[in-house]
Amino acid sequence: MAEIICVIGNKGGTGKTTLSHMLCQGLGLLGQRAACVLTDTSREPLIPTGRRYVIADARTRDALTKVVDKLRTLEDWIGVIDGGGNRTEMDRKLYALSDIVLLPFRESHEDIRTVLRDLEMFPRAYAVPTQWPHNAWQREAADRSVAQWMGAYRHRILRPVNALSSSKLLLHKQLPEQLPTPLANACRAIARQVLEVLEIDFIDDGQEYEVEETVERLPAADMPLRLTQGVRRSH
Repeated sequence: MAEIICVIGNKGGTGKTTLSHMLCQGLGLLGQRAACVLTDTSREPLIPTGRRYVIADARTRDALTKVVDKLRTLEDWIGVIDGGGNRTEMDRKLYALSDIVLLPFRESHEDIRTVLRDLEMFPRAYAVPTQWPHNAWQREAADRSVAQWMGAYRHRILRPVNALSSSKLLLHKQLPEQLPTPLANACRAIARQVLEVLEIDFIDDGQEYEVEETVERLPAADMPLRLTQGVRRSH
């Protein structure tokens, strides 16, 4: 049966929808069958052509139930539910049906305060630093804030997703014919982390591409991660 991942959080502007599509694209690049599930009633479904994943429209309660029920019958699929819309009641519902939850947050103190409350509320959740700055000084300051305020949750914080303006291409209704290499690398990086958390075997050709910035662990206080080397379970 499919694994269900929900991307939620009580703070707007953290990149829930962008992260959902980046994760699905990365899963596809790593040989996984993935579905990005739309729940935000303010958005329209995107055209699936050219994507490494399918799009599922679940903007009503009945549609969400049907999509999740269908996913649960599929072997070796991963459903990523985009919980955009900042709806606490919906977040609780999505958490109840998920295997793990991702909580994207940016480097502002407001974001950190909010994600701390969400980590307390949702024990199966992992925080994901998103739109993390490239500038060395800004990145050091952001990492320091996380280390200072979120140290108790260091085992539930994934490595940062660096700021990439090209990530918005995934939210275009029609995907461009070719995505920039840095974006593909970033998609693979977040997908690897999530697959390791889920202990799912995956195919990775190990090919590396030259990019200006790579996704790195937060350096401050050895933040984070609890992931071990290698893959621990196959489906």
